[in-house]
Amino acid sequence: MASVAPREGFIAPPRRPVAGSASSVTARPDETQPLQAPAAWQSQLARAIRDPAELCRRLGLDDAWRPGAEAGHALFEVRVPEAFLARMRPGDPDDPLLRQVLPLGEETAATPGYVADPLAEAEHSPARGLIHKYAGRVLLIASPACAVNCRYCFRRHFPYTENAPSRAQWDATLDTLRRDDTLHEAILSGGDPLAASDRQLGWLVERLDAIPHLRRLRIHTRLPVVIPDRVDDALLGWLAATRLQKVVVLHINHAQEIDQAVIDACARLKNAGVTLLNQSVLLRGVNDSIDAQAALSERLFEAGVLPYYLHVLDPVAGAAHFDVPDDEARELVAGLRKVLPGFLMPTLVREIPGEGSKTPL
Repeated sequence: MASVAPREGFIAPPRRPVAGSASSVTARPDETQPLQAPAAWQSQLARAIRDPAELCRRLGLDDAWRPGAEAGHALFEVRVPEAFLARMRPGDPDDPLLRQVLPLGEETAATPGYVADPLAEAEHSPARGLIHKYAGRVLLIASPACAVNCRYCFRRHFPYTENAPSRAQWDATLDTLRRDDTLHEAILSGGDPLAASDRQLGWLVERLDAIPHLRRLRIHTRLPVVIPDRVDDALLGWLAATRLQKVVVLHINHAQEIDQAVIDACARLKNAGVTLLNQSVLLRGVNDSIDAQAALSERLFEAGVLPYYLHVLDPVAGAAHFDVPDDEARELVAGLRKVLPGFLMPTLVREIPGEGSKTPL
């Protein structure tokens, strides 16, 4: 993929090809912005590793890992920012951060029950860029791009080309929210919503702010974790300007992901009046132990973040090797209750298509 162009208004999304396809989302003419120097986080995103061979080389992995990495990359490309890479242990293929982003040959195997759209989101999209599954809240695909491509991502096959509105189309989509006064919360998702420019996000949040029945703005993001410099003055500016109550749900799976730069980014968000929560995914070989989960909850609290959800794996094609069976997951959580106070306990859940909420296990 070509490097990200230094335009404030658009960050090139990752290629999310399926077999026989190499399609990608492109900018729309009415969304381009005047040329100007990119922000620090945009420069870091542009320099993210996108070559599986380079990822293996930078971490000193044996050449035996390269064929599998290249096979998985052909289905869902590698993307790893330098700031995240720096927290990995060189020479260790079992590093919990590396396991989340290193493609493996297992991704090419067809596994019964593992599908492209495990949450049936295509059935709940009444307008472009909008997903409405739960009462009182609606999800907006604010960006097709991500700063890091997690191998277990339930949207690794998502049709972003069909859910990337232009500004004119956003106005039409927002009319859906304006007409439904049962909606009280707008959720920005993606991709990663914070991969969009602050100009675009400020424009969108300003329009959400003007919808009187909306009360809360929730943002689900991994960017403050993998590129902490994303939490800059421009981002804090449009966050501070909204009347909406602000919740940022981070996605952190292992305590090793939280370094001082992440703690500092969380502090900046909290100082802007943001409630910080975390949701993680239970992943084989990453965080499937009581010790790993306890360390994560403790480290999150040190960073001012409360554990929220611990998701069992969504059965997305290419991710079956991360699965932890339900009985084992329940046993792990039971053990975790013995070592953690209740306020540091995430709720173990599964998302079941058609249900009115997440389902506790």
